Amino acid sequence: MPETDSDNVAVVRQAFEAYKKEDYDALIAMADPELEMHGTIGGLTEGTVTRGIDNVRSTLTDDDETWERVEVEAERIIEAGNRVVVLQKELRTGAASGIELEVHTAVVFEVRDGRLLSMKGYMDQDEALRSMSAEGG
Repeated sequence: MPETDSDNVAVVRQAFEAYKKEDYDALIAMADPELEMHGTIGGLTEGTVTRGIDNVRSTLTDDDETWERVEVEAERIIEAGNRVVVLQKELRTGAASGIELEVHTAVVFEVRDGRLLSMKGYMDQDEALRSMSAEGG
């Protein structure tokens, strides 16, 4: 019998698919009004926090201008209570530089009452998994 997603995993899958399609309206529709997007740990945006759906939408749109091509593929999705981590492969091409990157990253989502509450990227998948257990899931 096929395994079905929990409610939290289903929300994250929908949000991930919306992100892949650059359908930020659909992504925002799944978010709490106080959504927080934390800068990627180990990346250039580490330490930044964007709060509120309008600001998150603006940040996502600005990021699109940096990259000529962005492709993401979920490799594994793991749930720990109200937190869900997506281990992913990213293929990116810089808009100005033309540099191509292939990296294996992760995003930890926090879900509350069927809405996205926060998102935090990690350049290191193992670090994302450690953060899930360190914070008790």
